[in-house]
Amino acid sequence: MHINKPPLGLLAGWGRFPLVVTERAQSMGTRVFCVGIKHEADPNLATLADGFAWSGVAKLGRMIRLFKQAGCQKIVMCGKIHKHRFLYAPWRFLSLIPDARCVRFWYQRTIVDRKDDTLLLAMIDEYKKDNLDFGSALDFYPDLLAPEGVLTRRQPTPSEQADIAFGWELAKEMGKMDIGQSVCVKEKSVLAVEAIEGTDAAIKRAGDLCPSGGFTVVKVAKPQQDMRFDVPTIGLFTIDNVIQAGATTLAIEAGKTIILDREAVIEMADRYGVSIVAWREARALRLAG
Repeated sequence: MHINKPPLGLLAGWGRFPLVVTERAQSMGTRVFCVGIKHEADPNLATLADGFAWSGVAKLGRMIRLFKQAGCQKIVMCGKIHKHRFLYAPWRFLSLIPDARCVRFWYQRTIVDRKDDTLLLAMIDEYKKDNLDFGSALDFYPDLLAPEGVLTRRQPTPSEQADIAFGWELAKEMGKMDIGQSVCVKEKSVLAVEAIEGTDAAIKRAGDLCPSGGFTVVKVAKPQQDMRFDVPTIGLFTIDNVIQAGATTLAIEAGKTIILDREAVIEMADRYGVSIVAWREARALRLAG
C-alpha cells in the first residue's frame, strides 16, 4: 500500500456496494477510511476498512471532522440511505439528535425542497467548505456498470419489450422530477411506481397488486443523473424480490446501472426464468415511438 497517500474517505450506507468498493480500492493500493451510517452500514466494514467510525445520519459536523482527522481529501458515498426511516419517524428530532452543523445545514435557505438531489448536492457543497471533494465510487469499479444487451438466457417476449418501452418513458419522467427510478408495468398498465420507499418495496407492492405475476420492472438512471451518488443498483436482493413478487422481466439502463455480484445475479435469474435486459435510452425511445 502507498502509506503516504491520503486515504479515500468512504461514506457508507446500506448494502454490499460499500464493501465491494472498499475491497477494490485496497486492491489498487488505496487505504480506506470509512464512516458508516448507524442502522444502515454493514458492521463488517469496521474490520475490512483501514479505519472506521460510526456516525448518526444527522451528525454532519462529526462526519466532516472524522474525515479531516483521518487525512482524507476525496470522499465517495455509496450504499442506500432509507430516508423514510429518519425523516418521518415519530419525534425525529429527538431520535436523530442532529449536531449544530446539521441543523444549520437543514434550515439553510438554499434547500428549497427535500428531494434526494437537492439534499445530496447541498451536502456535497457543505463538505467543500472544508476542502473535502466528492468523487464517484465507480472510479474504482467501472466494470460494475451493466453492459448492453439481454444478460440472461431468456429473451423478453414481444409484450414484455412493449412494457419495457412503455415503462422506460414513465421512469425517465419520474427521474426528471427526482421522484424515483423504477416503475412496474403489465400490459402497458402501471402497477407501482417508486418514491421514497425504494425499488424493493415498489416491486413487492406490484406483486401484491398483481397476484397473477408476469409483470415487468423497469429501473433507469435519472436524466440528470450525477454518478457521484444515487446510481441505480441491482444485486441478489433485487432479483430475489423480483422472483418473490412474480415479475418475469427486469429492465435496466446499460452503462448507468450497477450490477453487484453479476454472475450470481444472472445465474439466479436464469434458474427462475427471469429475463434481465440492459438497454440504452436510444433503443428504448425508438421502440416506444
